[in-house]
Amino acid sequence: MNPFYFIVLPLIILALLSTFFTVKQQSAAIVERFGRYNSIRQSGLHLKIPFIDRIAGKLNLRIQQLDVIIETKTKDNVFVKMKVSVQFKVIQEKVYDAFYKLEYPHDQITSYVFDVVRAEVPKLKLDDVFERKDDIAVAVKRELNDAMTTYGYDIINTLITDIDPDIQVKNAMNRINAADREKTAAEYEAEAGRIRIVAKAKAEAESKRLQGQGIADQRREIARGLVESVDILNSVGINSQEASALIVVTQHYDTLQAIGADTNSNLILLPNSPQAGSEMLNNMVASFTASNQVGESMKTANSQKRLKNKAKKDEFGNLDEA
Repeated sequence: MNPFYFIVLPLIILALLSTFFTVKQQSAAIVERFGRYNSIRQSGLHLKIPFIDRIAGKLNLRIQQLDVIIETKTKDNVFVKMKVSVQFKVIQEKVYDAFYKLEYPHDQITSYVFDVVRAEVPKLKLDDVFERKDDIAVAVKRELNDAMTTYGYDIINTLITDIDPDIQVKNAMNRINAADREKTAAEYEAEAGRIRIVAKAKAEAESKRLQGQGIADQRREIARGLVESVDILNSVGINSQEASALIVVTQHYDTLQAIGADTNSNLILLPNSPQAGSEMLNNMVASFTASNQVGESMKTANSQKRLKNKAKKDEFGNLDEA
C-alpha cells in the first residue's frame, strides 16, 4: 500500500473530528479564529474550520454560588466572622464581556463583598448586626449589581448565612440571656406567691367571718331556746329560779352523755378527787333542791296571801249586805 495513505488518512480523520463539536445545555462556547474572537455558540452541535478555528473557552450559564468568609469588627469592638453567600450567573446576552473582561470573576466578587461588609458592619453594634443582617445583604447585592453588570454578571441574591462572634462574646451573651430569663421567672414566681398569699388571706377572712356569724347565730338560737324553755316551765308552775337550775343540770348531764358517747374521748374532771366530784354534784343537787324549796315556799306564801285577800273580800261583802 502507498505510504501516502498512512499519512494523509489520519490527517483527514483528525480534521473531520475537529470539525464537529457540541455545547452542553445552559453553556456557551467562545470560538476564536487565528486567536481573534469569532463567534459565540449556544447549546447543540456546531461546526468549525479545523486548524483555523478553536474553542477559546466555555462559560456556565447556570446560577452559581460563591461563599465568602469575612472577619470584621462591629461598632462596640466585637470581632465577628460572617459568611456571605452570593448567587450569580452570566448574562446570556453578555457572554463576550463575561469571558473577555474578567479573568477571575470569583476574586472580583469576593473583593466587592469584603469592601461592602467592612464598610457596613462597623457602623452597627453586635445586636444590630444580627437584627439587620438583611439590610447588610441588600447593600452587598446593590453594590455588586452596580459593579458586575458591566462585566456581564447578574447578581441574583446575597444571603448572610452565618454570624459567628468570638466564643467569649457568645458565652457572655448566653449568660445575659440566661440571667434575663431567670429574672423574668423570679418575677412571675413572686407574683404567683403574692396571689397565693392574698387568696389565702381572703379565704381565711371569709372563713372567720362565716365562723363568727355561725357562732353568733348559734348563741342566738341557744338564747331563744332558753327563753322558750323558761316560758314552758313557767307555764306549768315552775318559777324562773327552778327553771334555770333544771336547765343547768340537764345541760350538765347532756354534756357528760355526749362525751361518753365518743370512745376516743378522754374526760378530765377538776378537781380530780372522787370526794370533790361528789361534793360538786351534791352542791348542784342541793342548789337545785334549795331552789325548789324556795319556789315552793313562795308558791305557798302566794297561795295563803290570795286566800286571805279573798276572805277579806268576802267579809266586806257580807258587811255591805247587812
